[in-house]
Amino acid sequence: MAVPFRRTSKTAKRKRRTHFKLTAPALVVCPQTGEFTLPHRVTPNSGYYKGQLVLTKKESKAD
Repeated sequence: MAVPFRRTSKTAKRKRRTHFKLTAPALVVCPQTGEFTLPHRVTPNSGYYKGQLVLTKKESKAD
């Protein structure tokens, strides 16, 4: 097993770790419902994509 010859300094370690960060998701407003959703995806609450209805909701059988 390889063992490092020298200890990694705090500065070198922190410079390497500066790229480990989270990015905020891009959100757009749905024109039909006004809710936030991911871009280029069908909104599950309304079923619209680019102004066209592409997903219909199933009717639940209530006895």
